[in-house]
Amino acid sequence: MSKRVIIIVLDSVGIGEMPDSYLYGDQGSNTLANTARAVGGLKIPVLESMGIGNIAEIQGVKSVDRPRASYGKMQERSKGKDTTTGHWEMMGIILDKAFPIYPEGFPLELIAAFEERIGIKTIGNIVASGTEIIEELGAEHMRTGFPIVYTSADSVFQIAAHEEVIPIEKLYTISLQARELLQGEHSVGRVIARPFVGLPGNFKRTANRHDYSLIPPSNTLSLLNKMGKKVVGVGKIHDIFAGQDVAESFRTNDNLDGIAKLRILLNRDDIDLLFVNLLDFDQNYGHRNDPQGYAKALLDFDKELRAILDELKDDDLLIITADHGCDPTQKQSTDHSREFVPLLVYSRRFAGGIDLGIRDTFADIGQATLDYLGLQDNNLPGQSFLPEVLGAK
Repeated sequence: MSKRVIIIVLDSVGIGEMPDSYLYGDQGSNTLANTARAVGGLKIPVLESMGIGNIAEIQGVKSVDRPRASYGKMQERSKGKDTTTGHWEMMGIILDKAFPIYPEGFPLELIAAFEERIGIKTIGNIVASGTEIIEELGAEHMRTGFPIVYTSADSVFQIAAHEEVIPIEKLYTISLQARELLQGEHSVGRVIARPFVGLPGNFKRTANRHDYSLIPPSNTLSLLNKMGKKVVGVGKIHDIFAGQDVAESFRTNDNLDGIAKLRILLNRDDIDLLFVNLLDFDQNYGHRNDPQGYAKALLDFDKELRAILDELKDDDLLIITADHGCDPTQKQSTDHSREFVPLLVYSRRFAGGIDLGIRDTFADIGQATLDYLGLQDNNLPGQSFLPEVLGAK
């Protein structure tokens, strides 16, 4: 039986502010602990048994004497706190300069250049929540046919359009045109197509979202590809890495759909790295300041995690982590937060219970993946935690 790595990214499930959080205005952020406090305690018994309560104090979650997994937390060496930066760093890409952000909206000359490319005017060009902006500008968009352009505290150029006004494929085309334009000093991390449906007062975003990232430099995925290893992505992984070195990709409607696809893929023997992003925590609850919804999503994942653990094979290495924080209790902000992220490492081959401490970079995940799959010697940053985990044989 061949070895296989499964990485599950619980999008935005941070575990406490990093030392430099003040540079980002994120003092006091702790997505897990603050969510737990807001709802009177979390009930996540499977994650508890794996040792998540050993990483930090979380109301309702005990520290256990013999965790099933090895545990720790990771700090981000890259500048920034967005999805692309977090996932890229896991795979060995350290960004010395953060992707550009536009707290006052995009420069007018940039919008003019985009409008010239797509042959139509745009509306918006403000910093806004995705749900709020379609409520504010959706009716005008339907009346004029002009796409809505907006951004956030993250490095994103988002284009919202009603599926009956600008068809999906057309929206994807103009998003690609934006991606081609946004290079050099305006190399935003992602261009995001944000389709929606419905009538004024009852608009709803659909699952046909598509992210267009920059082409990543050499990383864990590209090294695995050169080794002849097969990488399969679930959720946003394909988009985050601009489709590079991801052999197959499965889009998801929500967390439960992503978990269902993960469980189906666990039955296959031709996958070396199964890389999964579960987005609901961030998109549906963190950005909307909804700790109750966030807590329920954690409980739902925890229930499914029991079945995932049962379905793992003996030579599977499971890594559960996050890419940044998005504390739903920080009412002054609906944006990502600069936080440590949890690290849980589990395999039936290892006894678990090793305290992996505070890792210097998310890139330790990429190094552990390469280590486990047979490529210990490489030029990527990070330090494999496998030698420590193997101490739990």
